[in-house]
Amino acid sequence: MDAVNDFLIYLDGFLGSAIWFPTLLLSVGIFFTLYLGFPQIRYFKHAINVTLGKFDKDGAKGDTTHFQALATALSGTVGTGNIGGVALALHLGGPAALFWMWMTAFFGMTSKFVEVTLSHKYRTQTADGSMSGGPMYYMEKGLNAKWLAILFAIATVLSSFGTGNLPQINSIAAGLEGTFSLDPLITASVLSVCLALVIIGGITRIAKVAAAIVPTMAIIYLVGAFSVIIPNMENIIPSFASIFSDAFTGSAAVGGFLGATFAFAFDRGVNRGLYSNEAGQGSAPIAHAAARTDEPADEGMVSILEPFIDTIVICTITGLVILSSGVWMEKFENEFQRADMRFVAGSLSETNSDDVDELFAFLSGDESTAESYSGPINLVNGQVADVGNFTLISSRSFAENVVYSRDGEPISGIITVANGRLEDVSIVVNGMSLLHSVPLTTMAFTRGLFGEYGKYIVSIGLMLFAFSTAIAWSYYGDRAMTYLLGPKSVLPYKIVYVLGFFYAALADTTVVWNIALITIVLMTVPNLIGILFMHKEMKRTVKEYWEKTDRGKHGT
Repeated sequence: MDAVNDFLIYLDGFLGSAIWFPTLLLSVGIFFTLYLGFPQIRYFKHAINVTLGKFDKDGAKGDTTHFQALATALSGTVGTGNIGGVALALHLGGPAALFWMWMTAFFGMTSKFVEVTLSHKYRTQTADGSMSGGPMYYMEKGLNAKWLAILFAIATVLSSFGTGNLPQINSIAAGLEGTFSLDPLITASVLSVCLALVIIGGITRIAKVAAAIVPTMAIIYLVGAFSVIIPNMENIIPSFASIFSDAFTGSAAVGGFLGATFAFAFDRGVNRGLYSNEAGQGSAPIAHAAARTDEPADEGMVSILEPFIDTIVICTITGLVILSSGVWMEKFENEFQRADMRFVAGSLSETNSDDVDELFAFLSGDESTAESYSGPINLVNGQVADVGNFTLISSRSFAENVVYSRDGEPISGIITVANGRLEDVSIVVNGMSLLHSVPLTTMAFTRGLFGEYGKYIVSIGLMLFAFSTAIAWSYYGDRAMTYLLGPKSVLPYKIVYVLGFFYAALADTTVVWNIALITIVLMTVPNLIGILFMHKEMKRTVKEYWEKTDRGKHGT
């Protein structure tokens, strides 16, 4: 598993972690924002009216209402990215990462407006009478680039697992195990059956379930979040100050947090922002293609609301909970994930600023100042006897009070480390370190009015958020398979999708998130290229929309 994770990190270095990808993503959003005259501001009120059905007409083709399409798309985006993804971004990039999540969302409102409008314009009615749409259709029919459409559809299938499937159930299982001590095997079994029952019903059933779950989960989560924010109100202004002050400088080391450069905060903030709202990824257009309307721009208007609700509202609230409670820079007792652990040669100290800088450079990929430890470790009753040969890092922090065990019993004897990793996969390591992802958000929710009961809100909210995401993404993969191999391929795909959902509940969290980072890039880049080439058609489509409809003035 360590080798797999190292390979994923290597790929991510060329894809998701390389500065070109977040730069491309933001640049496309900025370009369309300027080119179309800030539609995310001018059309915001109009988007609300369209969503509420103010301009609906009888006889329009489609399978869902505007609100159901919005709820389905939101159920695909409001998931672990809002709970675990924000926490991971802050863990890696510090407070500044939230600023770049905001930027991704603001300009992403325009990107989503463009991709949904174009995809809806070229949607197709399948043999069974249902609507099928998405970027692959505008790529083939609008760009005459079927090769790009095929590439995108394949990436969508891969991303349905990497984005919508594996991280969702993995986070649910981790949350329920940590809160209720529920065996991940039980979680996997029960929710896999539930998933199968929902997705077999197709988009109609998926839309109805999403329309019921999305408002419910939002209310539950917001109540819990404000129960933390209100008691820590004195920290809100300092939190906002750090978000803006660190945006272009990076964040300094504080507490157990080792610090983050501007590039790191920018990259992780944009990447996590994309994972959260999926603007530019090309997923939401697949859900919106089912909406009942003959005006493509109508559905594009509706989609403007998604990044706003998902990232600017929900992710900001999660970020404020974490920052105001202070848990992002505190260490807690936990079981270390194997992929989070690195053994570094020599004895480094958290109190030595030079050691902190050296370690940060090492964790950022610069091994010229420090090197991975290889060699034996002598243990006595689970604790290290030969302190000084190495430093254990877990979750990008100096590990403390470390205990090594096997089968529940502390180890005495010699264990071996090779290239910074434990060789024996049966060894369990516990100790104090920073937290990230869902455990970090869960800990933050215990710092509010509900105390320890706050973690139940996270677990319940996460289960609803993530399960609805898995449902929506099954439909995205379903439509991509329909495009690639026809309707007969859908059932085998759904079977594999449910099996993958079951397996991921038992997999390593860090490995799962690294898979998600890579599949997002594979899907997003073809879509961004496609909409850029169709910029003139997009502008013409919007102009015709206002000229031939009775919507009134822009923004009404």
